[in-house]
Parts: sequence; C-alpha cells; structure tokens
Amino acid sequence: MSSTNPSMSSTKSEPVQDPFKSWKFLLFPTMKTTEILLSLFLKAIIIISTCAVISLFFYFTFSSNQSLNPEYDFKKLFKTSNFSTSVHDEPTNISHILFGLGGSAKTWNKRRHYSELWWTPNITRGFVWLDRNLHDNEKWPETSPPYKVSSNTSRFKYTCWYGSRSAIRLARIVKESYELGLENVRWFVMGDDDTVFFTDNLVTVLAKYDHNQMYYIGGNSESVEQDLTHSYTMAYGGGGFAVSYPLAVELVKILDGCIDRYHRFYGSDQKVQACISEIGVPVTKELGFHQVDIRGNPYGLLAAHPVAPLVSLHHLDYLQPMFPNLSRIDSIRKLYSAYLMDPGRTLQQSFCYDLRRNWSVSVSWGFTVQLYPDLVTAKQLDTALRTFQSWRTWSDEAFTFNTRKVSSDPCKRPLVYFMDRVERIGGNGLTRTTYKRYVEGLEMECDRADYVPALAVQAFNVSAFNFAPDLWKKAPRRQCCEVINGPDEVNSLVQVKIRGCHHFESVTLP
Repeated sequence: MSSTNPSMSSTKSEPVQDPFKSWKFLLFPTMKTTEILLSLFLKAIIIISTCAVISLFFYFTFSSNQSLNPEYDFKKLFKTSNFSTSVHDEPTNISHILFGLGGSAKTWNKRRHYSELWWTPNITRGFVWLDRNLHDNEKWPETSPPYKVSSNTSRFKYTCWYGSRSAIRLARIVKESYELGLENVRWFVMGDDDTVFFTDNLVTVLAKYDHNQMYYIGGNSESVEQDLTHSYTMAYGGGGFAVSYPLAVELVKILDGCIDRYHRFYGSDQKVQACISEIGVPVTKELGFHQVDIRGNPYGLLAAHPVAPLVSLHHLDYLQPMFPNLSRIDSIRKLYSAYLMDPGRTLQQSFCYDLRRNWSVSVSWGFTVQLYPDLVTAKQLDTALRTFQSWRTWSDEAFTFNTRKVSSDPCKRPLVYFMDRVERIGGNGLTRTTYKRYVEGLEMECDRADYVPALAVQAFNVSAFNFAPDLWKKAPRRQCCEVINGPDEVNSLVQVKIRGCHHFESVTLP
C-alpha cells in the first residue's frame, strides 16, 4: 500500500491536519453551555442515524432472502387455504383423495359396475362428471358415486380430426374438482368410468410422496405405438393419474388457456400433461397404474406383474375375461375378492423350484399359478407370455415391457392353474389361495414321460401371511416361495408357501 500513497511514502511533508481537531472542543469543560447542548444534539443525531442504517440493512437483507425463497412464498400463499404444510401431518389415507371420473349419462349404466366395485359410500370421496343432466325418467343408482355435470365447453377450440370434443370436458375435470373447494384434499385422482382402482394400494403409493410438493403421478401405455402417437411423458388417463394439491393450484390458473393452445391434441390426458409441462413438473411413473392398451387375452400381462402395488386396471371391456368361464365383470370381482384379503400381495409374483422333481413354479398371487415340468430361469419366468396384441394395430409388438412368445409345442408351455378361492387361516393374517388346473378345449398335452407327474397335479394351495404395506416403503424385492413336500404328500395337490427372502437367497438354477 505504501508505494501507492505519496503522503505516506514522503519523509518530509507539510504538517498534516488532525482529522479529529474539530471534535476536540467536546472534551473541554470550559466550553459554553450552548456549545455543550449543541454537541449533545449532534451526538444524538449521529447515534440515531447509525441505528437506522443498521436496521435498514438487516431488513432489506432478510426480506430479500425471503422473496428469493420459493418455499417461503409458497407456504405463505396457502396460509388460509385447505393446503397443509405442517410437518406433523397424519399419514395420507383415503379421505385425502378426491376422485374425478369422466363419464357419460348415456353409457353410465353399462359401465357403472366397474366403479361400484371399488367405490365405498361415505368413505371414498369424489364425483362422476357427466356430459348432461339426467332426464326425468333416468334415476341415478344409489350404489354409484355421486355425479356432477360438466360446464359447457363450446367456447374452446378442438381441431383433432380423429378425436372427440369430449376431451375438452374431461381435461377440465381436475379444474372443476378443485373449484369445489372441498376441505382436506391432498390429491386429485382422475380416471375413466371403466377404471378399476385398488384404493388401498393407491393410498400406499401416494403416501410415499410429500403432498405439499407438486407431483403428477401415473403410468404410460403398454403399447409403444400409443406412446409414440401421444406421449411417453404423460400419465394415461384410463389408468388414472394423481395431481397433488399444490400442483392443482398452479394448473387451474393456466388450464383453460392450455386447452386452446393444444387444440390439436387428441385426448384429455394429453392436454393436461401439456399444461403441466408448462409448469415444469414431469410425470412420476408408478408401475401399478395400468392403462391396459392391449387387445386379446390379458393373461400374460397379469401373470407377470411388476414388483409394485396393483393400483388400477382399465379397458376391461375390450379384453377377454381374465378368468375362464366367467364374464368380464365377474372376473374382476373374483380378482377383487383376493385383493380384499391381501391388497399389497395382489398379482405379486413369486418363483421357486422343486428340485426333487425338477419343477419350476411361478405364482401370481390371487390370479394364477404356472407349473413348468423342468427348471426355468428367473429371467424367463418374470417375462410376460405374449397372450395379447397391441392396442391400435393388433400386432405382436412392440410393448413397453419384455414379452416372450407362447410356444406351439405343448412340452414347452407351462401348465396353468387359476385361482378358485381365497380364505383366511386362523387369526394371525395367514391366507390360503387355491388354484385349479385349466385345460382349454382342444389343447394338446405333452406326451413326454417326464411330463406325466406334472400332468397329475390338479391344484395348488398357496399360503402366505398378509403383505405389510410398509414393505413398499423399502427397496422393492420380489418375495420368495418354497414347495412343501410333506410326508402326507398327495400327487394331485402341491403345497406352496410364500415368504420374505432370506439373506443371500436367490432363485438360481443348481
């Protein structure tokens, strides 16, 4: 510093004026009274000014930090709303979900059985949104969810030549649901009138997420052609999707304008996703939401369910019944009866080997058992049999999950058993599901000698303790099973026990 300051580098210079000279008079007691008063007044002014400057500094520093903190502004915004920001919130339950189902007054009676299967009056909350008021001779069923009539949408543009203007009305259900102003809503869940929700599992999935944040949760289409045509980044509406309350607050502000901006888009779910993309929130994919964009027999898809809670099924009217010799609605009722016994375990797959007989067993709990009279790798067992075709072109490919061809050789196909009944054993949460052999009319059987013992098996009894919902909060892992070969073994009945896997246990061929 000295090299740049001439006044400090000189050895000889003019006398330096004392900068404090003008203040020295304050220190002498011989001053006049008026001078003393004046000096005290000046001191007070300086002290007050200094305090004011310091106060303003801290005020602007902290107020600036708050204005730049989105968390602060966000919570302040909802201080008087039904939005909850307490860290001591109770866990999410079914009362925190408001369902919005897209329906039609004309078709409701044909489809209502799907909604009535999972709807519980005075427990589940929500509405079916219809396209018109009921006529005088039309009566709304007491077993159905309550309904509301959507607002007129004639002012909106819609230019998708192969679509329907009803997409506008359905896209606005989330907005009209929000505008009802109902209390204690954490999640808005959208679905169709033929969507079957498994509500306990839906709660399990949503409870993993902080409802005070902006979330958009759902799943893709199973058919690649659908995802290419519409979007890989959207939650498909038939499988259902969930919008958290904070995201709904933002969404309703721009939704109507978005609907006009994306007037060329085909579906309501595509329009909603486009609007949410403007907010900057991506879809959070959960594998248990099922659009079921497939044709034909859903067996392969359901028998190889991913390791995730079953949340929804859709498009059941476009598929063969999932259980043989039952109607579509009776089939889903049968699956639902197993779900009510053990929600988290429904359709969960377990593999095990019977090394004494060289058999492989795959259990899709509550639905089916497959018996392979040879040893098959776990990779093959968790790959879905392609019993179905794609949604739009009815082709054998491509899907958003791996599939394997159903062999024409009966010796390379599994023996198939469907659930016959489910029951509780005692009062400690143990269940037993029974699966009976199914043989299609003219199906050829394998004539190999090593196949004969397997052909004698007519049923499986599968025991398992209830699947604890908290297990879904941990890293997902398929549960293990074992074939029980007791002294009272009956060749026509196989006993299987499902349980959690032991440390270092794997389904590995010997």
